[in-house]
Amino acid sequence: MRLIISLLLPWLTFFTIGRPIAGVICLILQLTLIGWIPATIWAVYSLGQYKTDKKIEKALGQRGA
Repeated sequence: MRLIISLLLPWLTFFTIGRPIAGVICLILQLTLIGWIPATIWAVYSLGQYKTDKKIEKALGQRGA
């Protein structure tokens, strides 16, 4: 679901992963037609990093228990 959001409304992705300042910057970038593509790429990349961080946290949390 977040991937679809990051393609259609890139700025909203940052708010869903807890990065509101990046969301505002992305919204400003997205307001220009030329900035839409970099904003989408940035949102998809950040979403991938967020998922990777969550997997690492889960793996380290389970190993310590």
